[in-house]
Amino acid sequence: MDIIFLHELKAKTLIGIYPWERKVAQTIQLDLEIALPSSRACQTDNFKDALDYALIVKRINEILAEKHFSLLEALAEHIAQTILTEFNSPWVKISVAKLGIIRGVKKLGVSIERGSRIT
Repeated sequence: MDIIFLHELKAKTLIGIYPWERKVAQTIQLDLEIALPSSRACQTDNFKDALDYALIVKRINEILAEKHFSLLEALAEHIAQTILTEFNSPWVKISVAKLGIIRGVKKLGVSIERGSRIT
């Protein structure tokens, strides 16, 4: 299985359960591993056979701008389902973290895997 990754994607979004979190954007960090629908790009060296990293980042930023999530888990699930359906990936691993939200903790978050790891 061929996997692309995007590490330390940082963005501001409204996320959380507290009233202030619905008004003040917080910085989150996303790390993604995305299985390619096929290994064809390795053989053809053709962009048409690959996943477009920029398009994936654009879609994630659209999600962050469009919707408020209460939980990191719900945000991770929404992004995972988007990657699986819109980009035809068979498997995805997503970590989402809030940065510096609790004193003494650099980041806290959740990591989920969805789909099937085909080898």
